[in-house]
Amino acid sequence: MPLSEQEQRLLEEMERSLYSNDSDFVATVGTRRGRPNYTLVVVGVLAGLLGIAVIVTGVIFRQPLVGVLGFVLVVGGALFAIAPPRRKGGSIPSAPTPPRTAGSRPGASRAGSNGSMMDRLNERWDRRNDGDGRQ
Repeated sequence: MPLSEQEQRLLEEMERSLYSNDSDFVATVGTRRGRPNYTLVVVGVLAGLLGIAVIVTGVIFRQPLVGVLGFVLVVGGALFAIAPPRRKGGSIPSAPTPPRTAGSRPGASRAGSNGSMMDRLNERWDRRNDGDGRQ
């Protein structure tokens, strides 16, 4: 079932608010961009295989410390292989800009824009129930 125009506007406003207020969260949770670094994957797999060999060596010579070192190599290699690719520049990526719609104005300022999104939604709900007529 498609969303009504009012629901679409509300969803777009919530999305713009999320992009503007929680850009760190959006950057953290957003999709990974960039292609995988196959060199890191190969190095991680090789480190994991080396770790398995070290574990077997530790079992053969009955040296628990060597086995623990092998386990650390296996885990480290797996983490190295599945780690997200590093971005060039070393800075935190900026959040993507939200899509503009026909009804959005670039210079529009909202009353109470420094409050949270839920506070603004609650204020809008109260205004609607009071018969103020604004949205």
